Amino acid sequence: MDFVKAFLIGGLICGLVQILMDKTKLMPGRIMVLLVVTGAILGAVGVYQPFLEWAGSGAGVPLLGFGNTLWKGVKEGIGEKGLLGLFTGGLTASAAGICAALVFGFLGALIFKPKMKK
Repeated sequence: MDFVKAFLIGGLICGLVQILMDKTKLMPGRIMVLLVVTGAILGAVGVYQPFLEWAGSGAGVPLLGFGNTLWKGVKEGIGEKGLLGLFTGGLTASAAGICAALVFGFLGALIFKPKMKK
């Protein structure tokens, strides 16, 4: 049942984002930034963590979850290193995800030979 709930919650988030893309003139990059910032804000006010525990990976994998991870890293970094943690905490917490995105993006580029649009 956990898989079904994660699938439905993740699909609902993606569906809402698709509606946002279709009904507004926002570019995809701005929507991505909006999702990350929203996840960080929801984490900061204490709403995202209970939602994440209830929804599982369906809420943790999308960009909202990335924003929440950045927030948690910044919070821990500030507690450990003070002001320096403000700048290093988010990257420390999300380093594995960022590295995986870079590696798999590079491998995808090697396999599929991307081309620039004309």
